[in-house]
Amino acid sequence: MSTSISEELGVRYLEQAKKALKIEAEAVLQQAEYLGDDFIKAIELILQCEGRVVVTGMGKSGLVGRKIAATLASTGTPSFFLHPGEGIHGDLGMVTPTDVVIAISNSGENDEILAILPTLKMMGTPIISITGTVDSTLARNSDLVLKVKVAREACPLGLAPTASTTAVMALGDALAVVLLEARNFRPEDYALFHPGGALGRKLLLTVEKLMRTGEENPTIPLESSVRDAVIAMTTRGNLGAAIIVDEQQTLLGILTDGDLRRVLEKYENPLELPVKQVMTPNPKAITREKLAAEAMRVMEGDGHHNITVLPVVDENRKVIGVIHLHDIIQGLTGLKGAKW
Repeated sequence: MSTSISEELGVRYLEQAKKALKIEAEAVLQQAEYLGDDFIKAIELILQCEGRVVVTGMGKSGLVGRKIAATLASTGTPSFFLHPGEGIHGDLGMVTPTDVVIAISNSGENDEILAILPTLKMMGTPIISITGTVDSTLARNSDLVLKVKVAREACPLGLAPTASTTAVMALGDALAVVLLEARNFRPEDYALFHPGGALGRKLLLTVEKLMRTGEENPTIPLESSVRDAVIAMTTRGNLGAAIIVDEQQTLLGILTDGDLRRVLEKYENPLELPVKQVMTPNPKAITREKLAAEAMRVMEGDGHHNITVLPVVDENRKVIGVIHLHDIIQGLTGLKGAKW
C-alpha cells in the first residue's frame, strides 16, 4: 500500500528537512567557538595515556559514543565503548587506572553515568566529560570538561537529541583527527586496521604486486653505451629509465629520460658515451615487501627531486624488478595491473 504525498506537503517536508540540516550545521560550527585550553589538555592527556580511551554514554549519547570510540580505534588511539548500565553491574572491571574515560552526557546528570563516577575516582582514572552543562555533577567530577552547547535541537518539539548529538559526534571527530595527526598516523597504519574490503586491499598493496619484471625490467650492463640505454628505455617496458647492473645484477646506477635530456644538451656525440660516465650512481631503491605507498614516498623525496622509477632490489641489492609511479597510482586507485 503506497501513500501519495501532495505537492504542497512535499514542499513543506523539504523545507522542514532543510531547516533541520541548517540547524545541525550551525550547531557544529558553534562548537569551534568553545574549543580552548581544555581541548588541548584533553589531547595531551590521551597522548600520554598508557592504556585505552574508554568512551561511555547512555541512550543517544551512548550511540554517539560508540561511533567516537570506533573512530578513535581505527585511527591509532586504542579505544572501546563501555555501556554505563553494564558498567555498574561488573563491566567497570574493564577499566584501569592507566585508561582515560570520555563520559558523554548533555545534562551531566544522567543516573547511570553518575553511578560509575565513584569507582572511576577511586581508581584514579582520568575523566574527560563532554557535556552541555559545565556546572553539572559530571562536569564538577571530571578532570577536563569539553563543552558542547547548542542553541536549539533540530527536532521541532525541542525534545529529541538531534543537533546536540551531531555536535558531540563532530567534536569526537575533531579529537580523532588531531590525535591522528599528532601520532603521525599513516595510510598504511590505517590499512592495518582495515584489512577487509577494497580500501584495505589497496592500501596494503606491496611493491612486489606492482613491480615490472622479466622483459619489462630495463637492466643493462655497466659496459653499455648511452645508445644501449635509450634502446632499453624504449623497448623494455617504456618506463623512461635504464637500470645499470654488474654481472651479478647488483644495482650500480640509473639513467632516466631526464638524465638523457641533460646528456644530449651537454655532449656533442652523446649516444656513443659509456653509460657509466653519465649515469646516476647508487640510486634510490626499494625492496619487494615494502608497501606501494612507501615506494611513492621514496619517489617524492624532499619534494624538489621527484622521481618516477624505482629499482626493486633484494637484500643483497640485486635488481629483481622495477616499479613506476603510474603503476602505483593505478594500483591504489583501481587495482589495475595488480598481481593478486
